[in-house]
Amino acid sequence: MVVLSQPPTLDFNQYSLLRSTCKPTASFADIPEIDLSDPNAKFHIVKACEEFGFFKLVNHGVPVELMTKLEDESLCFFKLSKSEKDKARTPHPLGYGSNGDKGWIEYLLLNANPLPIFSHDFLCAATEYVTAVKKLSCEVVELIAEGLKMERRNAISKLLKDEKADCCFRVNHYPPCPEMQGLSGLNNMIGFGEHTDPQILSILRSNNSTGLQICLRDGAWVSVPADAAAFFVNVGDVLQVMTNGRFKSVKHKVVVDPNRERVSMIYFGGPPLSEKITPLPEVLKDGEESLYKEFTWWEYKTAAYKSKLADYRLGAFEKSPIC
Repeated sequence: MVVLSQPPTLDFNQYSLLRSTCKPTASFADIPEIDLSDPNAKFHIVKACEEFGFFKLVNHGVPVELMTKLEDESLCFFKLSKSEKDKARTPHPLGYGSNGDKGWIEYLLLNANPLPIFSHDFLCAATEYVTAVKKLSCEVVELIAEGLKMERRNAISKLLKDEKADCCFRVNHYPPCPEMQGLSGLNNMIGFGEHTDPQILSILRSNNSTGLQICLRDGAWVSVPADAAAFFVNVGDVLQVMTNGRFKSVKHKVVVDPNRERVSMIYFGGPPLSEKITPLPEVLKDGEESLYKEFTWWEYKTAAYKSKLADYRLGAFEKSPIC
């Protein structure tokens, strides 16, 4: 495949004020690393979801070759000229976009159920990768069901396996930003602003460039070291509701490295649009009531797209406390 060497067409001057004012204060050692081959992985996953809403997953069974192949194909796309990349633009919000999240970023956002027709090489690599990660996501939520001692092991995974599941796949590209070197206050320029993921869960893999940060319960930000052979799993807003707040969706963001490009590939596992989102009966204790109003995924997704990136979207769906 021919790769053009033209750099991404992002305008640094538009983003010079997008700075991260919060410095990470905790170490990665505080965040759980879960070995999927461990017989007790289900309990470790539940504990991680309760305490962090986030964990690193190793020995996951997805070949590294699938990850690197898709990373290479993605970089081939992002190195194309803007006019070539613009051909991949589709009706909002899918397709190619740049700076759409008010950060130093360009991306591809695709429907993952199924993947659309795209360039042949990219499509082949993406199809293999998404198939493997979708299977992994179902395995993770089935382990969650076991760890929560639910009778229905497929209570969550059946939503991801549904032929109408609203799953999507995104490749983010954060180009190097040499202009920020030596400029006061630009050490933590934002690539992607702080937010939670609205779906059930998201599974992220990145190259060996740092930048990902997550927010702990006490408000401290943690810088997550890169590991190109591992996956990082985020609890989404829907899973928070399904566990009645036992799990918390994790707030996260990405800051830019001035010298190294970052490529991240994220699978977002969502339910069918018509699915009613409520706490799972097996999760509720005797006499425990739902903390949330009943809503469909379509209603929540629509509200999420109308909100600002950093908004606490679930607030509008929480029940008012009874005085």
